[in-house]
Amino acid sequence: MPATPTTGREWHLVARPHGWPKPEDFALRETEIPEPGEGQILVRNIHLSVDPYMRGRMNDVKSYVPPYELGEPMQGGAVGEVVASRSDAFQAGDHVLHGLGWREYAVVDAKAAVKVDEAVAPLPAYLGVLGMPGLTAYAGLLEVASLKEGDVVFVSGAAGAVGGLVGQIAKLKGASRVIGSAGSAEKVKLLVEEYGFDAAFNYKEGPVAEQLKEAAPDGIDVYFDNVGGEHLEAAISSMNTHGRIAICGMIAQYNATEPNPAPRNLIAVIAKRLRIEGLLVADHRHLQQQFVEEVGAWVRSGELKYRETTVEGIENTLDAFLGLLRGENTGKMIVSLPA
Repeated sequence: MPATPTTGREWHLVARPHGWPKPEDFALRETEIPEPGEGQILVRNIHLSVDPYMRGRMNDVKSYVPPYELGEPMQGGAVGEVVASRSDAFQAGDHVLHGLGWREYAVVDAKAAVKVDEAVAPLPAYLGVLGMPGLTAYAGLLEVASLKEGDVVFVSGAAGAVGGLVGQIAKLKGASRVIGSAGSAEKVKLLVEEYGFDAAFNYKEGPVAEQLKEAAPDGIDVYFDNVGGEHLEAAISSMNTHGRIAICGMIAQYNATEPNPAPRNLIAVIAKRLRIEGLLVADHRHLQQQFVEEVGAWVRSGELKYRETTVEGIENTLDAFLGLLRGENTGKMIVSLPA
């Protein structure tokens, strides 16, 4: 193993974005790499995750996770190699999943790291299909949206890290029809030809409500929302009685500087007896083992397919994140750091 350098680069938030984040809101800084203390490990990060929820952490508002602190390194999922350990649970050479991304090297409390096995799945998969996005899709569809065999399912942002898995899991669990929306012709083709969706449409090509009604003439029973806004309004319009809506994200609103109008048809929730529930993956950790066993088997058998968009280099992490917000990724957006 090559000698560990004495300094490493990490991304800091230096100003809170107003609207769309700008490069000047961030700084890539070189800092000294500290020695791990008792019960800690030093990890060389190999793959970093950038995710839509990180935009919310850049605002100074109380939420389900604390905001990023100005002038401090940002955080996010990462997979890396242990280069020094002061914990009996890990030794040098182990691969681990942890939450101190956006940097080349991280000192991690051993209890906050999970050992992962490259022989079971490629390391980036632990940030995507077998990681937080995968569990989000699994728990959100099966537990929050209470998927039943025969349901018609609509997924927005369906070519993203979560949405593509939701649609495929729905088919594997007996949905009668799965419809997805995405932002390009290439993504629509991917959803139908590779992921096995029954129908998909490009939301940029016309009103979402009209395209959804055409794709689901008999209505929908489940809506998995990654977008919000016009998509949520369209889904409520197409919902059948006793339909369920899992609200995972609303990426259409993350960079808004003015309040967005709520869906104008919320009154339909009453007549249709709809259930709308917000989804946070942290509430569903009890499903972790079941999720890894079932989804891992589908991945190994080839029944569940996934894509990753990879950007190389710590210096390009911010570009990867901004590209994610613009929808430039297909599947999970990963930043890979050269050794």
